[in-house]
Amino acid sequence: MIEVGAVLVSEDLIKEEFVCNLHKCRGACCVEGDAGAPLHQTELAVLQEIYPQVKPYMTEKGIAAVEEYGTHVTDMDGDLTTPCVDGNKECAYVTWENGITKCAIEKAYESGAITWKKPISCHLYPIRTTVYPDFEVLHYDRWHICHSACSLGRELHVPVYAFLKEPLTRKYGAEWYSELEAAAAENDSNK
Repeated sequence: MIEVGAVLVSEDLIKEEFVCNLHKCRGACCVEGDAGAPLHQTELAVLQEIYPQVKPYMTEKGIAAVEEYGTHVTDMDGDLTTPCVDGNKECAYVTWENGITKCAIEKAYESGAITWKKPISCHLYPIRTTVYPDFEVLHYDRWHICHSACSLGRELHVPVYAFLKEPLTRKYGAEWYSELEAAAAENDSNK
């Protein structure tokens, strides 16, 4: 683990390579799994506020799920998540373009309808965060559906943390990200 401020960063985020390859995986991370996207308590009010602007970008099934369950739910483990369509299928905020999943929240953001891009857990994926009272830990979540992203990352020589510069900066700030880059460079030079 590498310590950057109050965050412990798994060395896998520096050693492993990753670049999303939507043309291969078709956005399976928005569909696979047994629950919706993890949410932070602070994101709940945001989802409720932006839902009217996001709704036009959603599928009928997604809208039905939100209308039935709300803009967020508590999953079987007690964690806050986005609701899913038909119990545990795709995230309610998924929309489809040419057979590839897209995020309706992000589509609303890209069109200028809202100023919030999407839940930070989605933006950071494949990084998962574990929060403790005094610090956070960033882990690399390996999942078979991301095999093509790992292959593309290796081909392009892009470490996980570099691929996720924008969401890491969004969550922790530009100064923190610069410290991470310096730690990664030092880690590389020690090999």
